[in-house]
Amino acid sequence: MADTANPSAAPHYTEHEKRHRIFSIMAASSGNLVEWFDFYIYAFCAVYFAPSFFPKSDPTAQLLNTAGIFAAGFLMRPIGGWLFGRIADRNGRKNSMVISVSMMCGGSLLIACLPTYASIGAWAPALLLVARLFQGLSVGGEYGTTATYMSEVALRGQRGFYSSFQYVTLIGGQLLAVLVVVVLQQLMDDAELRAWGWRIPFVIGAITAVVALLLRRTLHETTTAEGRANKNAGTISHLFSHHKAAFFTVLGYTAGGSLIFYTFTTYMQKYLVNSAGMSIKTASNVMTVCLFLYMCMQPLFGALSDRIGRRTNMLLFGALGAVATVPILSALQGVTSPFMAGVLIVLALAIVSFYTSISGIVKAEMFPPEVRALGVGLAYAVANAIFGGSAEYVALGLKSIGHESAFYWYVTVMMVIAFAVAWRLPREGKYLHHDH
Repeated sequence: MADTANPSAAPHYTEHEKRHRIFSIMAASSGNLVEWFDFYIYAFCAVYFAPSFFPKSDPTAQLLNTAGIFAAGFLMRPIGGWLFGRIADRNGRKNSMVISVSMMCGGSLLIACLPTYASIGAWAPALLLVARLFQGLSVGGEYGTTATYMSEVALRGQRGFYSSFQYVTLIGGQLLAVLVVVVLQQLMDDAELRAWGWRIPFVIGAITAVVALLLRRTLHETTTAEGRANKNAGTISHLFSHHKAAFFTVLGYTAGGSLIFYTFTTYMQKYLVNSAGMSIKTASNVMTVCLFLYMCMQPLFGALSDRIGRRTNMLLFGALGAVATVPILSALQGVTSPFMAGVLIVLALAIVSFYTSISGIVKAEMFPPEVRALGVGLAYAVANAIFGGSAEYVALGLKSIGHESAFYWYVTVMMVIAFAVAWRLPREGKYLHHDH
């Protein structure tokens, strides 16, 4: 795609402009970290706050109810992708990112302060659902707008490297959420965590969101007033009338990318416990180390794309994913050593990094400015909700009927599709040739 190996193509930036652009990348990505921290802290704290919001007769029912509300937040993502993509294209990337992180802040603060079922009855779970829907809407809009902004503001010739920080902070949000819960578990006993301690991470999330909001308010806008005033800006009709092929191309490789990402990140901990027979604590430790290494890989693979081209990165992702998924998941099923499990998972995540490191930029390069945030955000959110969100359910469902290996082949088929779609990508990005 754009920014193939040609150092002479990179323009000269003054030191002031370099610092300004790098600060913009940091400010945008800090909000991304906060958004994902707030989104995932719900899942990690659910076991503690479930009894506070649902009748206490059945612990399983409590967790199912909280899981249902988590899923509802996931299903809001396509709506968020459309809504915030439209706002970003019609009213500016900065405004969209400020509204997005404000909404996430409000959702976290509401959860932190919610009265329990014992205090207000059925209003408690209803308000919890409302807060979660706000968060789902927010995080659904976060991806497309942040990916678009970071790709537009990044230094030309290094766009892959700088855009990779979107996934650095996305994974960092997950890790930070785990870390906060682990620290609280060391400082408080189980009774305290269930009584009130679970509220602390949501307060932290709200406070950090305010900091991210202040940082985002300092950002400069990357779109022009003329572009935002365009009657086609942010419209579904224009997107599908003139950029349908780009939309379905992005949808195609995001489907496989989301599926394999969730397979080797969020589902993998359960897989190590249920299929490999590890203890929960060991599996958690393995995944924490693997996710940290995965986070560190992103800038390396992003920088690689600046050398070999976005299309080559995507072809390697599809090909290696198709070849390696079945052997890696099969080997993990029989692994006994936590170290070997970690090596196999890191190998899988290295393959996934060919995609995630450039996930935002490779999509942004497919659309013109007037529908860029909408095209990126909506295509990502739809594919993510359908294929990423269902990964765990499909895997566990096939395992329950004795066909666990069928899931390995399902992921492989999606990788073949991702490879086929990547093969159709132009050798240079259609858009984003020039800096804003």
